[in-house]
Amino acid sequence: MSMTPEQAAWFRDTFTRLVDNVDQALMGKREVVGLVLAAMLAEGHVLLEDAPGTGKTSLAKALAASVQGTSTRIQFTPDLLPSDVTGVTIYDQQNHKFEFHKGPVFASIVLADEINRASPKTQSALLEVMEESRVTVDGVPHEVGRPFLVIATQNPIEQAGTYKLPEAQLDRFMIKTSIGYPSLAVAERILAGEVDRNPSGKLSPVITTKAVADMADLAASVHVDPAVARYAAQLVEATRESDATKLGVSVRGAISMMRIARVVAASQGRHYVIPDDVKALAAPVWTHRLVLDPEAEFAGTTSESVIERALGQVEAPLARASA
Repeated sequence: MSMTPEQAAWFRDTFTRLVDNVDQALMGKREVVGLVLAAMLAEGHVLLEDAPGTGKTSLAKALAASVQGTSTRIQFTPDLLPSDVTGVTIYDQQNHKFEFHKGPVFASIVLADEINRASPKTQSALLEVMEESRVTVDGVPHEVGRPFLVIATQNPIEQAGTYKLPEAQLDRFMIKTSIGYPSLAVAERILAGEVDRNPSGKLSPVITTKAVADMADLAASVHVDPAVARYAAQLVEATRESDATKLGVSVRGAISMMRIARVVAASQGRHYVIPDDVKALAAPVWTHRLVLDPEAEFAGTTSESVIERALGQVEAPLARASA
């Protein structure tokens, strides 16, 4: 059953209140907040490529506080073990049985800080939980619950002592974006002592975690016209056929586009997706999934330019794609 216009209006109002609430902690980053919130409601995950001190922890805490959820922060280091992330089974001598002790991944919002500093083995500990929303330890599955959002960060400048994220893991992130430094006006307020050092700690919840799950289910019912789906498929095909790429957008990347496009449409009060939703989301959803040809990359080609070229080549449908 498709979303009704009345449900779309409620979704838009609730989404706006959530963005307003979280933006109190980040100040002036509404676009990024909206994008990350959309990824959460599309039940995806976020990769932030940002410099230190731009508010990544504040974003995770503010999101959790706004939905009455929990948040954890995992500092990824070279000596971090997979069990340090997922949890471990320990034998209880008093009760004579094994008990599973949950790791920090069992939270509503998980901040995986500097994920590329951990070994590939530890990075892979996140693969199952990001895809299946569960952790399997000693053959026993453990659900992490809903909502579940991983916000992973990596430093784009400092590469010493880091491990490149494999394509399979990059593909599991719904979007890649950055918060960026605060504006001059906000920076002046911070330096003048006008901004609380822990703004997320004073936020009041807007909705419950149950309501977040309901919003995710509701967004999944947003109508996608076959013409819009065909447009997205043609864009994906264009990235695969490009001479500048060794690997284009995956099937998972195409599915991620439809999932988050539905959320963005609902956040704007629409019960249907339009081509402009796909255009606006193409860069954050697809650029990190491309593997460029070495010669093209050496010549200055970027993932962003490949996406821009695809958008220019493929004609968008003109008719309004409403249900």
